[in-house]
Amino acid sequence: MIIGITSVLVEDQSKALEFYTSVLGFQLKRDIPLGNPEGDRWLTVVSPERPDGVEMLLEPNRPPVSNVFQKGVKEQGLPATIFSVEDAQAEYERLEALGVEFIMPPSDIGPAIIAIFDDTCGNLIQIMQEKTG
Repeated sequence: MIIGITSVLVEDQSKALEFYTSVLGFQLKRDIPLGNPEGDRWLTVVSPERPDGVEMLLEPNRPPVSNVFQKGVKEQGLPATIFSVEDAQAEYERLEALGVEFIMPPSDIGPAIIAIFDDTCGNLIQIMQEKTG
């Protein structure tokens, strides 16, 4: 068994697609209309470093429980997901230059260096550089 798809709740799929591709640098993998009146899509992105790897579904937070969950997680300061990076400081500087708002700059937490930013779609996202050695 492998992880094929993971998801993150988003307030607006089009806005999320723009942020996750144009700002974060992920690539669109699937964009399939679901045929519902709201115009929801099966919308996934992948890392250009692993285009056949794990897909991330940009899932609309339409059900009321999803909306409450997403807001509660963010209010608690918890990241919705974690992205691995080679160099947390360099990624922080790259994203900050693109206007990404960080709520926590790169911080050494022992086995890793982490930073947390707002994805503009209702979530906090953590980047993590694992230390080696």
